[in-house]
Amino acid sequence: MPRLALPRQAAAAFALLCGLLAGCASDPSRVPIGAGRSEVLQQLGQPTAIYPFAGGERLQYSQGPMGFQVSNVDLDASGRVRSVRQELDEGLFGSTIRPGEWRVPDVLFTYGPPYETSRVTSFNGSVWSWRYLHINNRRFLYIYVDPTGRVDHYNVGDDLMYDRRRW
Repeated sequence: MPRLALPRQAAAAFALLCGLLAGCASDPSRVPIGAGRSEVLQQLGQPTAIYPFAGGERLQYSQGPMGFQVSNVDLDASGRVRSVRQELDEGLFGSTIRPGEWRVPDVLFTYGPPYETSRVTSFNGSVWSWRYLHINNRRFLYIYVDPTGRVDHYNVGDDLMYDRRRW
């Protein structure tokens, strides 16, 4: 039987389509509520972190340190997906971050390891930062952690590393 030869353009288009479909399959936002743990792992692969909590488990998928998303897939006690949330969303920071209450484990539970930790002279403690996108603009979330490990405050700012001229 003769082999069917695809023109190069068709083969390239097919490869691109396969890549896009594979990308969709690994998108945490496409995990259905109620899916089992094994289904999540099959679809998304191994998480970057796993955090047990009362009544379930969190599978964290971080694109860090250079990526812009941290998705948390929360499973109930029976191992079924009860929620999926992309945490690095500027609209969520005010209702999520708890200055004065949160400690380092709370920060890691929500956002995973930071892009960078640094110090500034105006604050006695460390500044943890995560990259994220806000309306396609590169931004940073900064969380200020005091010497005792408690979150003091947070703020956001532009990521000027790739500042481009806009026409």
